[in-house]
Amino acid sequence: AARKAAAVSIRQFGRRSAWKGPYFDYFLLVAAREEKKKLADLRRAGKPVIQKDPIKTTSRRSSIIPEFVGLKFGVHNGKEYKTVTITEDMVGHKLGEFSLTRVRAIHPTKTVETPGKR
Repeated sequence: AARKAAAVSIRQFGRRSAWKGPYFDYFLLVAAREEKKKLADLRRAGKPVIQKDPIKTTSRRSSIIPEFVGLKFGVHNGKEYKTVTITEDMVGHKLGEFSLTRVRAIHPTKTVETPGKR
C-alpha cells in the first residue's frame, strides 16, 4: 500500500524528477504544522475551529503538498496577499497558480447611436 501511495504522489508532482520529490519552502511546512496543531487544540477544547489569519508567503514557486489541505495561505501577487484556501484538487500545483499577478483588461463596450437623434 505504501508503494501505491508513493506512486500516486510522484505522479502528482510530475514536472520534477521523482527522486527529488516536490519543491516547497521548508518554512511553509513548519507553519502549516503549527497551524494544524493550533486547530487540533481548539477542536479538543470544544471551541469553534476557524483559521483566523492565513499563512502569508511570497513563495509562489512552492508546490502544494497534502499537509497543506484545509489551510489558508496568503499568496503574494506582487501587490497584495490573496487568500487561497487549499483543497485536495490543488495538491501538486504551485501556490502561484491561484494568485493571479495580472488584472484582465475590461474594455468599454461601444454604444450604438440611433440615427437622426442629435
